[in-house]
Order: sequence, then structure tokens, then C-alpha cells
Amino acid sequence: MATTALKGTPVQTNSELPAPGSNAPDFLLVGVDLSEQTLGSFEGKKKILTINPSYDTPVCQATARAFNERAAGLEDVVVLVISPDLPFAQKRFCVAEGLEGVVPLSTFRGSFLDDYGVKMVDGAMKDLAARAIVVVDENNKVVHTELVADIVQEPDYDAAIAAVS
Repeated sequence: MATTALKGTPVQTNSELPAPGSNAPDFLLVGVDLSEQTLGSFEGKKKILTINPSYDTPVCQATARAFNERAAGLEDVVVLVISPDLPFAQKRFCVAEGLEGVVPLSTFRGSFLDDYGVKMVDGAMKDLAARAIVVVDENNKVVHTELVADIVQEPDYDAAIAAVS
């Protein structure tokens, strides 16, 4: 288990993030068109996985906007904005915000939260995703991770972008 927090109150996750240098676990996530996406769907690309509890919250929205802007123009890089939100809600948010540089994916099918060690197992947001970043290279090796110390804080954007540069 790892520990994050919600407004200073400790919250446990089900496990640890994948370790840098390890192979990224495969996943099954759902796109806004209800298509199933796996790690192989993004073969040959560097991947920034920004994992968030819900895009109905201001910090999650700020994170998606920031990665949309900061990753624009990076070659062979895809930003996957991942949350337990339904694909319909993710699409509505991304369209309303004009976020065309990110790929929204839902965890509502599959075991992504468990496999990536980001499922919160206690606290007010139990069973949602902790805020985390996992950066995966073009060969599906984990090169950077961050479990954000408190869910109400944004991640270290510079570190994530540096990991794909």
C-alpha cells in the first residue's frame, strides 16, 4: 500500500505505482466512443498517464488543461487522461474545454486501478483513483511515476514532460 491524502487526511491505495524500469502493466480502458483501448493501442509512442479521481473536480480539470497545453507539439507523445468517470462525462468535459491534445479514457471496465496501484481503499473517495502520473516510454517501460502527496494538489508537470523529452 501507498499513502496519499485528501485535504491532509491520509488515504491508502491498494498497492504501489509500477516501479521505474519495470514493464508497464497492460490495461483495458474505455474511450469516449466506447472503444476498448489497451497499452498496445499506443504502440511506439511515449505515454503520459495522468490518473485522476474525476474530471468533475477543479484540480482534475486543471491537470487535463495543463497537460493538453504542455504536451502540445511533443513528437511521438500521447497524453492519456484517465479517471473512473464514464466516457460520456469525459467527452463532455474535453469538448467543452477544447481539449484536443489528450486522450480521455475511463476505468469503468477492467482492473486498471488495481493493476496500477491507484485505487483508494479508504477515506471519502474510497474506490476512486488517487491522483498520479505514470510515464511510459515507447517500449512500454515505466520511466517516471508520481503519486501526488495530496489529491487536492496538481502533479509535477515539469517532471512528467522531462521524462518524455
